[in-house]
Amino acid sequence: MTSDHVSDAILALDHVTYAYTKGGKKVVDGLSHEFHAGSLTAITGPSGAGKTTVLSLLSGLTLPTEGHVVYDGRDLATLNRYHFRSHDIGVIFQSFNLLPALTVEENIVLSMEASGMRFDRPKHEIVLELLHKVRLPEEYAKERILHLSGGEQQRVAIARALSYEPRIVLADEPTGNLDMATQDDIMAIFRVLAHDEGKCVIIVTHSPAVAEQSDEVFQLKPLRRHARK
Repeated sequence: MTSDHVSDAILALDHVTYAYTKGGKKVVDGLSHEFHAGSLTAITGPSGAGKTTVLSLLSGLTLPTEGHVVYDGRDLATLNRYHFRSHDIGVIFQSFNLLPALTVEENIVLSMEASGMRFDRPKHEIVLELLHKVRLPEEYAKERILHLSGGEQQRVAIARALSYEPRIVLADEPTGNLDMATQDDIMAIFRVLAHDEGKCVIIVTHSPAVAEQSDEVFQLKPLRRHARK
C-alpha cells in the first residue's frame, strides 16, 4: 500500500495528487514528504502552490485523488478520520475559530468534550495548565474571547488544539496577523511543543521569519500549466 520510506514518519504524503474533479486540473501532483515527531516543519510556497490543499489533506478533511496520506504507517483513507481529527491532530486556524461569546475556559472545555475522551483529572485543572503552556495568566480562564487581543486569541486557539493531547499540531498561518514580538513568542511555544514534548508540529506560512525558526522547510511550487495550442 505504502512505500517503505514513510514507515518511520508519524505523518507522510506518499506520492499524493489532488484534483477537485475527476480528470480535472491538479492542485498538487505527486507530492511526497515525511513529518516526524519532535520536529517543527514549515510548509511554504507562493499563492496557488497548494498550501491550503496540503493542509486539508494532512488534517484528514480531504482525501487524495491519487497516492496516500499515511498516519503512523497506516493509510488515512482506511482509518476513522473523525477520530483522527478529534484525538490525534490539533488544528489551529488562521481566523482562530473561537466562539466569541464564550469564555476562554468554555472554548477549551468545549473542544475537550467534543473529543469524547475521558480525562483523569478535572478539566479546570487542565485548562489552567494549558494557559500556562501558552503563556497566559490563569485569570484569563474567565475572560470572554471578545475582550482579547489577536495574539491572546491565538494563544487560546493553541491551548484549545492541545486540550486532548494530540500527537500532531497543524497550524494555518498562525502568525499572519501578529506583530514581530508576538510572532516570536508564538514560535517559541511551537518549538517547545516539538522539541520538549515530542510533538510533530507543522506550520503553513508565508513568512520567511517563521520558516527560518523552523527545523525544516517543505517548499511547495506552483504546477506548470501547459499552454493551449
